[in-house]
Amino acid sequence: MNFTRWSARLPGTQRRAAARTDRGSVPAARGEYEQKSEPPADIPSVPCASAVPSLEELSVREILGELPALVALVYGPDHRVAYVNGAYAATFGPRPSGATAAESCPELAELGLLPLLDQVRRSGTSRTVKSRKAQSHPTDRPDRTDRSERTERPDRTEGSYTVTCTPVTCRGTAGILVHAADVTDHAEAAERLRTSEQRHRRTVVTLQRSLLPQELEQPDDLRVAATYRPGGEDAAVGGDWYDVITLGAGRTALVIGDVMGRGVRAAAVMGQLRTAVRAYARLDLPPHEVLQLLDGLAAEIDASQIATCVYAVHDPNEGCLVYASAGHLPLLIRAEDGSVQRAEDPTGPPLGTGGWLHTSGSIALPPGSTAVLYTDGLVERRGEDIDEGVASLERALSGAQGSPQVVCDRLIRSLGVTDDHDDDVAVLVLQHPARTGANAELFHNAALDLLGGIEAAPRARAFATGVLSSWRFPVELRDLGVLATSELVANSLQHGTPPMRLRLRRTDRRLIIEVTDGDDHLPRRRRAEPADEAGRGISIIATIASSWGSRRTPGGGKAVWCEFALPH
Repeated sequence: MNFTRWSARLPGTQRRAAARTDRGSVPAARGEYEQKSEPPADIPSVPCASAVPSLEELSVREILGELPALVALVYGPDHRVAYVNGAYAATFGPRPSGATAAESCPELAELGLLPLLDQVRRSGTSRTVKSRKAQSHPTDRPDRTDRSERTERPDRTEGSYTVTCTPVTCRGTAGILVHAADVTDHAEAAERLRTSEQRHRRTVVTLQRSLLPQELEQPDDLRVAATYRPGGEDAAVGGDWYDVITLGAGRTALVIGDVMGRGVRAAAVMGQLRTAVRAYARLDLPPHEVLQLLDGLAAEIDASQIATCVYAVHDPNEGCLVYASAGHLPLLIRAEDGSVQRAEDPTGPPLGTGGWLHTSGSIALPPGSTAVLYTDGLVERRGEDIDEGVASLERALSGAQGSPQVVCDRLIRSLGVTDDHDDDVAVLVLQHPARTGANAELFHNAALDLLGGIEAAPRARAFATGVLSSWRFPVELRDLGVLATSELVANSLQHGTPPMRLRLRRTDRRLIIEVTDGDDHLPRRRRAEPADEAGRGISIIATIASSWGSRRTPGGGKAVWCEFALPH
């Protein structure tokens, strides 16, 4: 095939009807020229117009042959090879003219170009595919010394190419010019970048998960489960966290939060806040006081980052959740009949903003109910009001039954959270089971109002003896319980003020003894000297009990408690 016939029909080129003039004879000597003045030195010289070749004088074959890009020309409905340039032959080997591309050019099939050639021929428009991989044949390469060969790696066996297929015509015959640019270096750099980003993401996810509780504490009266889902590959890991903290005397703190921002910094701030929450929880403070302390700490950690948080405390004696919220989404309560209640108030600004006095609210958590705490990734969708997402969660929770982990999984599925989700998600589910039959026999409460001054002490001992005997505790445990009751009541009678109350409580794991009074001075353990007549009560409690503690009560006053682990 005469390739020069195709050269004039390449897209974007047109024949120029350049006017030709007689050039005349070549002068024999310098003297035949007219003497002309020299141009000023500051004016650049313009090359002679006759030194610039016209388009018709250029050989397309020579131009394409010198290109570092891979060029091939095919024609006809079965795409027969008309031409391949030197770079193409050096990469994939020489290709016989007249052979079909399907038979002689396996690299085109490997690049996925054979269907594309058909599309270009039918549509008459150019098509481009990016970063397609194909095996090269370096043994077929000639010994070339041009720049394109010097920069290539001779050991490369696979390359990436961006290919453009352009339709061309000549005298009614349709052809396609295939232009392939070697983008292997760019593809490898992009792959290294993706690998680095994936490694960074895995590091952040590992850090995030390591800062979350590895195993949730399981309170006596509640069943708890939680789920954390990082965002998809295109979403940076955020600062969602949750925790369950047993406070003693059967009380449990539950917390969930979300640090604004993404990446390692958000995860680090989250880890500091979670650690601080556990420390403040050990002080057994009301929820709003815990958030007040966190607010100041968040501003100290990083004033540019804020966080939302809900801190709630479950007290089995009260049958409710006492909570405080710092800019977080409302927790939801599902009753045993399937109705869902939203905890609306109170809500303060996010942590780290300062200047706000947080307050606590309460919501009932009766037996058979389920509470859900969650982060915004579960309900927030682009282009949709977040209240609609919370309403969708309420509908999903209304029909969610089963264990806490089952409820977690159902909520995740119902809200459409997948591996490609654009935000991380944390969900914390707690259930207050309704116990019946033999199970209910493992949970009992008994209380006595301490009236009448010092006469209350022997009545308290007698009351504890009778109750612990009716609960069929071993003699040793019963005697320790009576001794602890005597010391706690004596301490309250001596240092506290009315009203005073003794409460005994048993679960399937422990015996809890608690005494409340109207004085808000918290006792502390101290070393009693041999001559001291008082000061040994708390030391005795700390010695014989599994754990003990004290806290201020919401209405004023305090509660002092101790626990005994039940034998298996």
